[in-house]
Amino acid sequence: MELFIIIVIAIFIILYRNYKGENISKFISDQVGTVYTKFAPYSFKMVREKTKELGKEYTKKQYLMQIGIFATFTAVVTYIYFYNILISIIYVVAVISFIPYLNFLRCKKVYSEFLFEQIQVYTSNVIMEFATTQSFVKALEGVCESGVLEDPILSDVRYMIQLAYSNGSIDESIRYMNEKYPYYIVKNMHQLFLQITKEGARDTGESMDNMQLDIDMLVESVYRDRIERTSFHKSFIQFGIMLYLMVMLVQYLLGRESYILLLDKWYMQLILHAIILVNSYFLFKGEKYYNENIGEE
Repeated sequence: MELFIIIVIAIFIILYRNYKGENISKFISDQVGTVYTKFAPYSFKMVREKTKELGKEYTKKQYLMQIGIFATFTAVVTYIYFYNILISIIYVVAVISFIPYLNFLRCKKVYSEFLFEQIQVYTSNVIMEFATTQSFVKALEGVCESGVLEDPILSDVRYMIQLAYSNGSIDESIRYMNEKYPYYIVKNMHQLFLQITKEGARDTGESMDNMQLDIDMLVESVYRDRIERTSFHKSFIQFGIMLYLMVMLVQYLLGRESYILLLDKWYMQLILHAIILVNSYFLFKGEKYYNENIGEE
């Protein structure tokens, strides 16, 4: 144990001496950023860039604070469980290695919320434009020129217009958009426009009004669900943290000395590791669900 601690300290000293003219925390964060820029999947780069554009990306200071909070909490909890510095260090390293993925999930949540808001803008404005132009393609052009859309939706709508003019029909354009953004409000709206175009319906006002009401109702339910899930997410995290600390109650009931004697038994060690891993798994799954299921219909 002492040898391991000495090696860790030696590595830190070597890093500090080699980069003594540079802030050590800045060096570490820069190196982590370089590695993830090089090896991260395209989806991570895409959602992170959009998160930056929206001004919701963490600063380096916030990333370091996140690492510090996770590492400190993990070290304290695992030491209370095992009273073993080496085991605590192993758990701390494991938790820190998950932080980039958790940040990817957060960025994905921001990106999903942005996409849903843009889909809402797209469908609502196409319906309003169609009321004036009575042409689906002209409605798409009007929405593009209005400046209410942003990429990637804006580029996709422009591609829809290009497909419509190239093919002489809106079928391929609608198929492309439905596959790219499989929200049911998108599919329903496009289906309505297909019927209007092919059947030559004259009085479309009532149908468009009903479609707009459907969109408004969906948006209201999604935002209500977002508020409720945010509240549930906070309670879920608090409950998970309390489960970690239940071992303190066990130690209080048994006495610290008796608890430490139990740690010498292999099955007790196995049970404690299982408690930490199972609780961590459910916390991770809950966090994944909270960040991934945005605008689900």
